[in-house]
Amino acid sequence: MKVILDTNVLLISLLKTSKFRPILDGLIQKEFDLVISNDILQEYIEIIERKTTPIISQNLSELLLNLSNVNKIEVYYRWALISKDPDDNKFIGCAIAGNVKFVVSNDKHFQILKEIEFPSVEVITADQFLVELEKLKTIH
Repeated sequence: MKVILDTNVLLISLLKTSKFRPILDGLIQKEFDLVISNDILQEYIEIIERKTTPIISQNLSELLLNLSNVNKIEVYYRWALISKDPDDNKFIGCAIAGNVKFVVSNDKHFQILKEIEFPSVEVITADQFLVELEKLKTIH
């Protein structure tokens, strides 16, 4: 299963005591594939450095670049589907180019995608993604 994690979801999955830690652990254990672009990686680095420390940000970026289930792709078309926060469109362009199953985000700006028929991008919350990860574990 290929997904995109919004920065807020990656951030809340970092703490070992977070209820969302299974998301980061699932990524490390290769339970799903993460699709990222240069723009997304840059945002991850900037936000995580600002919210935590430069060392944590550096370690995470190295991890993402070295995991075989993290697919770094080039995005050649910029979709302008989220007008309230245009910066979020980088996740949508990557989702479409990477043919992902889900964009995982707790950001309310992504909810507009439920009203757009084309291109179809399914957005789920971090809580919903935890349920999807549990389903994967019962299959294997």
